[in-house]
Amino acid sequence: MANLNTKAGTTRRGFLRSGGSAALVVGFTLPAFAPRAWGATPAQNPMATRGVGPALNAFLRIAPDNSITVVCGPAEMGQGVLTAIPMLLAEELDADWSRVSVMQAPADAAYANPMFGMQVTGGSTTVRAHWEPLRKAGAAARQMLVAAAAAQWKLSASELRTEKSYVIAPKGSKLSYGALCSLAARLPIPAQPTLKDSKDFKLLGKPLRRLDTPAKVTGVARYGIDAQVPGMLIAVMARAPLPGAKALSFAEADAKAVPGVRQVIALPSGVAVLADGYWAAKRGRDALSVKWDLGDHATLGSAGISNALDAAAAMADVLSRDHGNVRDAAANSATSIDAVYEAPYLAHACMEPMNCTAHVRGDEVEIWAGTQSQGPAQGILGQVAQVTPAKVKVNTLLLGGGFGRRFAPDFCIDAVLLSKLSGKPVKLIYTREDDMAAGYYRPASVARFEGALDAKGVPTLLKVGVGTPSIMAASGFMKIPDSGVDPFALEGIHDHPYDIAHQRIAYGRAEPGPQVWFWRSVGHSQNIFFMEGFIDELAAAAKKDPFEFRRALLTNQPRCKGVLELAADRANWGKALPAGMARGIALAQSFGSYVAQVAEVSVAADGTPRVHRVIAAVDCGMIVNPEIIRRQIEGGIAFGLSAALYGRITLKDGRVEQSNFHDYPVLRLPEMPRVEVHIMASKEPPGGIGEPGTPPIAPAVVNAIFAATGKRLRTLPINRAALARA
Repeated sequence: MANLNTKAGTTRRGFLRSGGSAALVVGFTLPAFAPRAWGATPAQNPMATRGVGPALNAFLRIAPDNSITVVCGPAEMGQGVLTAIPMLLAEELDADWSRVSVMQAPADAAYANPMFGMQVTGGSTTVRAHWEPLRKAGAAARQMLVAAAAAQWKLSASELRTEKSYVIAPKGSKLSYGALCSLAARLPIPAQPTLKDSKDFKLLGKPLRRLDTPAKVTGVARYGIDAQVPGMLIAVMARAPLPGAKALSFAEADAKAVPGVRQVIALPSGVAVLADGYWAAKRGRDALSVKWDLGDHATLGSAGISNALDAAAAMADVLSRDHGNVRDAAANSATSIDAVYEAPYLAHACMEPMNCTAHVRGDEVEIWAGTQSQGPAQGILGQVAQVTPAKVKVNTLLLGGGFGRRFAPDFCIDAVLLSKLSGKPVKLIYTREDDMAAGYYRPASVARFEGALDAKGVPTLLKVGVGTPSIMAASGFMKIPDSGVDPFALEGIHDHPYDIAHQRIAYGRAEPGPQVWFWRSVGHSQNIFFMEGFIDELAAAAKKDPFEFRRALLTNQPRCKGVLELAADRANWGKALPAGMARGIALAQSFGSYVAQVAEVSVAADGTPRVHRVIAAVDCGMIVNPEIIRRQIEGGIAFGLSAALYGRITLKDGRVEQSNFHDYPVLRLPEMPRVEVHIMASKEPPGGIGEPGTPPIAPAVVNAIFAATGKRLRTLPINRAALARA
């Protein structure tokens, strides 16, 4: 069972500091931070003095009772890191999996993600970033334990082998890792431990049960919203409807008249009501009757936003890809096609509302939160509370859905401000309405396509202009490259895999007003819909089968071609379906992985689409746990299909019109299609898996709808009105 809670009186940081001389604690250094790995007994461990010594990413602890604890730096939000991370270590350690537990790491530079250089969880990077460093940590520990046994038995290390947390001598004598850990801890750390060949893996590639499931099923696991601090107040905020909006007035006396309300505090982001409980705080917030100055956004609406994005796409002139001769290709084509695609703003709609519990005590700050950005939070919250980052302690609890939303710092910043100003520990909770109507959104986007075919139906030209806001500019910690192209705005289009001779792809930045942010699969979420929809249009214009048309353009893309062929094969592409049903296909490469999906869809007489089955083929490189991969692809399909069928944030008079799941629906259980996931064997390094399942589902569905009805959908969401317009 995952060790998601500590024993009474013991903190996670205390666990790292403690242990006595009879435990082996192995740390490892990331190439980005220091030149070699190191390990130490707890008394020598730099973590005991927080930050002294080289920066580490994780620790492996072996106790005298032969139990093994892995400390996991990334945050768990359902994607399975509390199992995948221990599997990487345990494989190279030759550990007894039944004796392995996992603990969430504290926030510390020691646990920085190697791909980002800071402790964050996102971009489907956990396994691909830690694939080698964590395996090296396990291999180094195993080598040290073997050396300790060799010294005790007066044998050569080459004569010994390891199995299930034991070192075994040629004649069968055994010593447990627990018995050897004290001696091993005094040995030097191997600088370049030998890693296993994949053919010798005993754990990696196996469908092991997740370590965090029992705690979640029994209710032992703690999410951010479960945090309890003695004497805390609950806060609910009236949040500014759009960035830059200011509260002109609010009825503080009316809010304080609600029983249980203790304080009303105005912040730059809105007005907060602090109370003894949630319902008192919410009723007090509702009584505020805040009047907002929306400034330049007072008349902002969805129609104006669409026009602004379309104009930006039409005038897009910041080039990201330009080769061949687009003008001559257009002039010499046999067939030309123009199309305009559009995708709306989307909310993250995490099932657990945004929340953070904060306690500011003098020059110390402590928070309890489900956050994807523990490392940056230390620096940001240190500035907010005017303390050094070393004085900010972040307790990372489980995340009830992240999808990029919990990478944002807003809910943690406001909780810390409220605690500092009130002098009390404060748990800030966003209502569903708060987060949906004044939150962070997947950018709305418009893409203008021009394509051309020669007389044989071969595509010769692809011209794309994309108009969309910049996530990099909105992030606050990224800078748009000197080229002027925000890569998030064009990913999935700029790097499409198809062999087309003449191409021009350009970015047109537009900033209509709403706050934009990372959303599961980021730019791929809308751009794959655009790209795969238009490729399907080219196939139709060429009068060619959509699968065969794509395959012919992938001669230099074996991994894309492989998943496309596998998905088509498992879907019985080309064979007849029951009357009224049709298939659509789509392909995506994202986050180092390759996914093709085939959707089987019908459209009812009233225009309601129904997705019956989805066949997904996945190449994500070397496999850690196939069950985690399947679940992530299934979840990504559900997430993407929900957005494709229902997701849309609209604005009127400067305010978001949606407020909860009654007007921002999500996929219900009876609507979920049957999903088949087929994983390709691969020797390539691992790719990401948390996000790649989402991008292909929307285009696979709209392409199936075209096959069934002849109607081409170029806007989302898919609904009866969209079909009627088509």
